[in-house]
Amino acid sequence: MNIVVNASEAMPKGGELKIATRTVRENGFVEVGITDTGIGIPEENLPKLFEPFFTTKPEGKGVGLGLSVAYGIIDNHKGSIQVKSKVGEGSTFIVRLPAKEMGKLDEKGQDEVSG
Repeated sequence: MNIVVNASEAMPKGGELKIATRTVRENGFVEVGITDTGIGIPEENLPKLFEPFFTTKPEGKGVGLGLSVAYGIIDNHKGSIQVKSKVGEGSTFIVRLPAKEMGKLDEKGQDEVSG
């Protein structure tokens, strides 16, 4: 949810927010892509995005924990998160999570046990 809130805040004059999902069959992951047409993230900030207390927001508007917490949750679930951004064009966050930590998916990508 934090990524969606950040995306909306990155579009102060409005814009477009897209959320898309897909299953990556070959390795059993589900991907969620969150793309905005906002202000984008400067390249020098990309390596710091997931560090606790890193923020570019004005004082009182954020403490810099949202993306750090999101990263921790995703990592604890054996997933990953990547970001692509271009200043003035927007950003895309790609969250990858295992479709099922234990067990298998059938040929339709569904859990064999629960369908």
